[in-house]
Amino acid sequence: MREIPHVTTDFNPRQTRLGSFIEVCINIAIGFTINFFMNLTIFPLFGWSISVGENLLLGVIYTVVSVIRGYIVRRYFERRIHEAAMSLAKHG
Repeated sequence: MREIPHVTTDFNPRQTRLGSFIEVCINIAIGFTINFFMNLTIFPLFGWSISVGENLLLGVIYTVVSVIRGYIVRRYFERRIHEAAMSLAKHG
């Protein structure tokens, strides 16, 4: 049986809140760009007419919601992973 090396609690691989926020913003900016051009391409296929300004506004609304959602999910999992690592280190 392989021996598992001892895990110390000194190692802190956690992502900072600012790091989480920056990651989410970059991810959302990429999604916003893709969404913007997809709306201009796909909406007419369904007979929907949307101006560039309306498309931008729609994108901004979805972007704000996505940033908040992404940040909350990232922080939740960051906390859960850290708690699991600390539990393993204690009982390891």
